[in-house]
Amino acid sequence: MIKLLKFCLVFVMIHSSVKAQEQKKFKIHTFAFYNLENLFDTINDPYKFDESSPIMELKTNRHEVYQKKVKNMARVLADIGKDVSNNAPAIIGISEVENQEVVEDVINDSVLRDINYGIIHYHSPDARGIDVALLYQKEFFSPTSTSSHELKIYDNITRKRVYTRDQLLVSGYLEGELMHFIVNHWPSRSGGEAKSQYNRIAAAKLSKYLVDSLQVIDPYAKIFIMGDFNDNPNNTSIKKVLKTQKEKNNVDFKDIYNPYENVFKAGLGTTAYRDAWSLFDQIMFTKPLLEKDYTSFQFYKAGIFNKDYLITAKGTYKGYPFRSWSNGGFSGGFSDHFPVYIYVIKEIPAVPSSHSQETN
Repeated sequence: MIKLLKFCLVFVMIHSSVKAQEQKKFKIHTFAFYNLENLFDTINDPYKFDESSPIMELKTNRHEVYQKKVKNMARVLADIGKDVSNNAPAIIGISEVENQEVVEDVINDSVLRDINYGIIHYHSPDARGIDVALLYQKEFFSPTSTSSHELKIYDNITRKRVYTRDQLLVSGYLEGELMHFIVNHWPSRSGGEAKSQYNRIAAAKLSKYLVDSLQVIDPYAKIFIMGDFNDNPNNTSIKKVLKTQKEKNNVDFKDIYNPYENVFKAGLGTTAYRDAWSLFDQIMFTKPLLEKDYTSFQFYKAGIFNKDYLITAKGTYKGYPFRSWSNGGFSGGFSDHFPVYIYVIKEIPAVPSSHSQETN
């Protein structure tokens, strides 16, 4: 009888605990990054080398192609994370955009117009005329400071300046909580991975400097480093310079956690070349996003957004990202990169129910 009573008591305690967990509610936001693959307008800018962009190489139908390209980009941005958060991303880092005007066209598309995105963009000295930018939902995020940080690198042989993308730093409050976002598009592997490695190491040093500077002001700063790094999670620029960790339990104070290292180890990627996958697109962040106290926003999950409509369905490149530009023309596709995303969650405090009290 005593054993039966003890069993019943334990069952009630476990059942009550499970019920309490079930009753917890969380607020969730998506943060995303997407390389928009040469989102250029149809106007020749005399101060940029934009005449070599895919859309400017078209002989006809430039305007119609541009409209379709913009609509495709808007469709993807509206869809990332929506299955879980029931909303478009609160924060989106983007790369390969020519100017702010093309970004405005994207956020003014019918599927994004009512979301009311703000844009943070600076012109960079990139030789091709492409930049990075940050989109944010004004309802949830309020920027307090923005800055563009120039990456100065020089060719090893000619010693001439290599003009590449600046790094964008945006600080602000996500529903009252201070966060920092560094948006990147590191130098390409043009000329070969080994030969061009020093360029990405220089870019990593700049990103690390920005992280260190923020942590000097606030050691507990919540910092996100997102972008197309043109390096995989296990490459020197990321592992040795940014000093990222792949396991949550190994992330020390002021360290950077990269959830995409294990994703890459599992054989997944965001862009493909010669039947090999690379995971150049990543979102990393600092340790304060890994705490177990969900009274503030914490990391929940990371992923690659690769729904069927973003994948080439047939032909030589079946299974690859369904890109916009191929064989000298517009394919009707999206990008040669899949987007990446993370979810951050925060517990919604339970509202105590009111009960009338009887007095004797």
